[in-house]
Amino acid sequence: MTATGRLEPPREAADGSLYERDPYTWAMQQAVLLRERRFDELDIDNVAEEMETLGRSEAKELRSSYPLFLMHLLKWRHQPKRRPRSWAGTIVRERQSAQLGLQENPGLKSLQAELFAEAYRPARKEAEAETGLPLTAFPETSPYPLEQALDEAFWPE
Repeated sequence: MTATGRLEPPREAADGSLYERDPYTWAMQQAVLLRERRFDELDIDNVAEEMETLGRSEAKELRSSYPLFLMHLLKWRHQPKRRPRSWAGTIVRERQSAQLGLQENPGLKSLQAELFAEAYRPARKEAEAETGLPLTAFPETSPYPLEQALDEAFWPE
């Protein structure tokens, strides 16, 4: 940082780039360069990589909500006498998380059906592990269409 409080542009060091040594400082410097429109000083390749990583992490969050609430929907359906409130809480929380993720990232809507379909297999395996029921007790494909599974009013009986 200069005496005026302005971040200096990133510099390569003998032991590797600032991007590798101090990602936080690198990111803050890149933000300053972008805001000041000093595009010729940007670390373009790493900025592009970070932008792609950001997009993938948003998809990953959505991907992680689906199997969790699907597994709890399966347990809810197949073990009605063992329904603790925590299962309902998990279903509600993860449905909301998925819906919020889609509201904040509308571009993910095109991946939504694919991510949901991929989520069922691990949800089914986890339901088997957590319930002690045989894997064959659970359908091979999701018994719940995406819209139904996300519907806050839907509870399998």
